[in-house]
Amino acid sequence: MTRIRFQQSLDDLKENLLVMAGLAEQAIQRAIEAYRVRDLSICDLVSRSEVAINRMERDIDQSALDLLAMEQPMAIDLRFILSVIKINADLERVGDAAKSISDRVRSMEQMAAIDLPVDIPRMATLAADMVRKSLQAFIDADAELARTVLLMDDAVDAMNRAAYKSLTKVMEEQSECAPQALNALMISRSLERVADHATNIAEDVIFWVQGADVRHHKSVMANKLQAQQAQQTQPPPPTQTTKAG
Repeated sequence: MTRIRFQQSLDDLKENLLVMAGLAEQAIQRAIEAYRVRDLSICDLVSRSEVAINRMERDIDQSALDLLAMEQPMAIDLRFILSVIKINADLERVGDAAKSISDRVRSMEQMAAIDLPVDIPRMATLAADMVRKSLQAFIDADAELARTVLLMDDAVDAMNRAAYKSLTKVMEEQSECAPQALNALMISRSLERVADHATNIAEDVIFWVQGADVRHHKSVMANKLQAQQAQQTQPPPPTQTTKAG
């Protein structure tokens, strides 16, 4: 395979991944719209999207593996193909999360609409924005934009924790609202997973562009913070006194 043909194959691989990314992003938006308006016809669209996303995942994986086998790329091209394989898997799971949300909407069809202490649309907007930014970082090979996605994950995690706390309280204190609260809790968890997948995509972009492995960045930062705090709380060393001659 000539270099020109190889570069064209890389471009085709990237284009196919972006098509799949568009399907996954659209599926999440549709799932949340289905939740907002309780429209089962939108759930049907999400289900059909999942079939297309799964098919594209298999095709993209095969194309990437073929390139690895035939060309044996090195350096940044190798990192690109490896990142595509990993991003491909995360996009498929974003599609799964959209399907999970739409399934919850189906189960809520016969339930009364009630006000719950959770802002699902706001959480969805933030998670979808993370997906959008991580994909833009991939399109532009922009590691700095990818790093901003890593910082956004904390906000979604905090919203999911708050949703768990408030919705479990509803289930404990208002048993008649428990089914609706449980479905909202499961949707919140699905959105938190979407944010996690966006974070993974951003990490893969950084790996591709800079060759830096920033996975588990939170645990690394937490360990550093704990070490600093431990150092600050240690008692000062005893002062030495000199005897007068």
